[in-house]
Amino acid sequence: MLALLLSELCVAKGDTIAYIARTSFFDQQLFSSSMNAEKQRLADVRNNKTDWKKWGPYIAERQWGTVREDYSADGNAWNHTTHDMARSKAYRWGEEGIAGVCDDDQLLCLSVALWNERDPILKERLFGLTGNEGNHGEDVKEMYYYLDSTPTHSYLKMLYKYPHAEFPYRRLYEENRRRNKLQPEFELLDTGIFNDDKYFDVFVEYAKVSPEDFFSRITVYNRGSVDAHIHVIPQLWFRNTWSWNPNEHKPVMYELKKNVVQIEHHGLGRRRWFYCEDGAKLLFCENETNVNRLYDTDSKEKYFKDGVNDYVVNGKREAVNPEKKGTKAAAHFTATIPAHGAKIFHVRLGDALVQEPFEMCGEVFSRRIKEADEFYAELQHDIASNDARLVQRQALAGMLWSKQFYYYDVTQWLTGDPGQPPPPEARKEGRNHAWLHLNNAEIISMPDKWEYPWYAAWDMAFHCIPLAMVDPDFAKDQLVLLTREWYMHPNGQFPAYEWSFSDVNPPVHAWATWRVYKMDQKMHCGKGDVDFLERVYHKLLLNFTWWVNRKDTEGNNIFEGGFLGLDNIGVFDRSSELPTGGHIEQADGTSWMAMYSLNLMRIALELALVKPVYQDMATKFLEHFLYIAGAAANIGKKGINLWDEQDEFFYDVLHLPHGERIPLKARSMVGLIPLFAVETLEPELLSQLPDFKKRLEWFFNYRQDLVQLVSRWQEPGLGERRLLSLLRGHRMKCLLKRMLDETEFLSDYGVRALSKYHQENPYAVYVNSETFSVSYQPAESETGLFGGNSNWRGPVWFPVNFLIIESLQKFHHYYGDDFKIDYPTGSGNLVTIDDVAEELAKRLTKLFLRNEKGIRPAFGDNPKLQADPHFKDYLFFHEYFHGDTGEGLGASHQTGWTGLVAKLLQPRAKKDHRELLKEEKEL
Repeated sequence: MLALLLSELCVAKGDTIAYIARTSFFDQQLFSSSMNAEKQRLADVRNNKTDWKKWGPYIAERQWGTVREDYSADGNAWNHTTHDMARSKAYRWGEEGIAGVCDDDQLLCLSVALWNERDPILKERLFGLTGNEGNHGEDVKEMYYYLDSTPTHSYLKMLYKYPHAEFPYRRLYEENRRRNKLQPEFELLDTGIFNDDKYFDVFVEYAKVSPEDFFSRITVYNRGSVDAHIHVIPQLWFRNTWSWNPNEHKPVMYELKKNVVQIEHHGLGRRRWFYCEDGAKLLFCENETNVNRLYDTDSKEKYFKDGVNDYVVNGKREAVNPEKKGTKAAAHFTATIPAHGAKIFHVRLGDALVQEPFEMCGEVFSRRIKEADEFYAELQHDIASNDARLVQRQALAGMLWSKQFYYYDVTQWLTGDPGQPPPPEARKEGRNHAWLHLNNAEIISMPDKWEYPWYAAWDMAFHCIPLAMVDPDFAKDQLVLLTREWYMHPNGQFPAYEWSFSDVNPPVHAWATWRVYKMDQKMHCGKGDVDFLERVYHKLLLNFTWWVNRKDTEGNNIFEGGFLGLDNIGVFDRSSELPTGGHIEQADGTSWMAMYSLNLMRIALELALVKPVYQDMATKFLEHFLYIAGAAANIGKKGINLWDEQDEFFYDVLHLPHGERIPLKARSMVGLIPLFAVETLEPELLSQLPDFKKRLEWFFNYRQDLVQLVSRWQEPGLGERRLLSLLRGHRMKCLLKRMLDETEFLSDYGVRALSKYHQENPYAVYVNSETFSVSYQPAESETGLFGGNSNWRGPVWFPVNFLIIESLQKFHHYYGDDFKIDYPTGSGNLVTIDDVAEELAKRLTKLFLRNEKGIRPAFGDNPKLQADPHFKDYLFFHEYFHGDTGEGLGASHQTGWTGLVAKLLQPRAKKDHRELLKEEKEL
């Protein structure tokens, strides 16, 4: 085998020879047992030896309908560039494709197109409904799955299911338009198009030979009982950078010889070559807008972006360039796949010109798959269940596939490009006009590359937890990125998301920074990346100050913030001007800031172990936490008390213009978020920080009113550790009593966002002769409040459930095993707080795991998903889940924060707390 490799290398050129000669990746003795091949690649990236992440799945699944591509006067992004226009329009800010990969500047792209000889267009992008077309907002209407990926993308695998029959574009559109918000969405499976197994399973895999040389293997299975014809068309193209700048060099690709395309782009640094196997016909056109089709003009240009589509589907030979050159190329394969049979197609994209490009293809795939298996076997060695391993690996695959090159220069977008029609003047005072500094062009973790192909500040924080399990460097880079000067506003605000960067997300960046720091520290034998922690911390100080200055209207440490990621959870749209006037003093906004204070305190204490000057910052944030806690409990007698003594629950308070305050008594996640503001301090830590400890003791003696409210400081817990929390024992028990009540918050699959109590008892508030109400809605939203495409009025959401679990673990860290609570409420079953945390994690993970009947609750009652051997083990990771049945809802590929299931499936290292106490005393 090594001889074959060297034979191929003799004809290779450039860096590929040097790289393989240096690493000898077929040498079985290369890596020690403690450093598997994928870990070695990650180490090489970290040490700037080789850039194994240069190429990856960085192409969006939807670029049409995004804010970036919207140049309309009214900001109607969905209608400015539609799915029908997409095949003919060259994009300004990014590209899209199915199973697409590109370089980290998205200069050169590769993806797969298909045609079944029945569809009116190539299947080269995923179809879905816009926010206005879907009865529950935008929604992709396709069946595809991310199955595998290593962190460096040395191996990638995904699956797309393509029907034999004509794709039901019209039926999906019309039926969803006909349905109202009380009815479920009409999905692709509901059309019956996969009945009788008349479809293709198209598996797309990538395996890297070296950092810039990789194979693509496309395996097409015919699941039907009759032979079926298919066109498989890998497409290669340059992102259009030349149309927007007349001085920009226009790259070129052309047929060098049979089955070989030579690629020349100055931004790539050197030539590339694209190879296809025998049987393909090479087609060329330009990645240019077909202005004739879209704008009814008479252009002199002949070859447009939709040239391949028009050639293959419509038989227009004149649509492709007979000179075999352009800025877009396609390898056009055709095949008849026998019933229940399969056929494999290969292409290769590399940085070396080789004579036998596919000679080593099988061996490279075998090696990379074996290395991927070794990488995940090490991660999963404590997971006994094969099904749990499958779920975790697919969750992490979804996280890694959901990276995307995100490009958006707001100033350029608002002012327009040279040689292009100037944007409407109204845009200069419209969306994102206050973010002129924002200029993004990086690889970023997306919530969902079709439904949400843009980053969101608080989503990203949660993404970084599962990402850190496999690639802590990438997780750290993501957290740093959002704090950089070309993201963060000069006033300290983090950008929320492209639809409105000025919206406000919960301040969880500090929490995620600390969690990723600790995970990374554990992976490196106790050595923490203090430089990373300090770098982010400085920017977090600016963001915290922004919150204090902008979201505390009356300067009383009671915070607002708008919807704060919880969309329609309240009786009002909390991000819009209230119909009542005034503002809402938010229990969640105030609690998030209390949590933020504790997060910054804890980070400062860690930094103070290296640089003692940070003790002052730790003191500052501890005191700020106490002032917030005092304000929330009406210590200053200002008439605000977010805690309701009668209901024993936290509520938002509506502050009307004339001064009246009305508690908004909807039992929702808003009232559980105070659980998140909790921290424990170890005596060993305090003993190393004498200045902090001294100031702490003085302040606690001086303001015992605050201390007694939030802390059991004078009552040491397990191992003499101390507790800081918004909740003393009584209030914590009150919240847990409601949260763990199966008639209220606790479902079989986690904690609901709204109490089921409101199913029979909707909450209503009467103000200015108007009635505003909220009721328990466990599935999709029944209103259009805040867009209507997400629902926080009953479903189970992973991010807040994950924080609940972590908070309970912290409480248990203080109280130990002797503190028992009733779980579920009213059952008489007394368990520790840690047991509750463990049980909640199990409820969440069983959404995806097969139960004793072989059913995965997230699949709902669909028999095809539950039982079909070609469906039942391929998983979706939905945005949220039905509050009663666990069925997956919302965005179907939001592995982003739902990818937290990967962390919940990872076994925790647990010890008896008395054993821990003994160890501490011995130390």
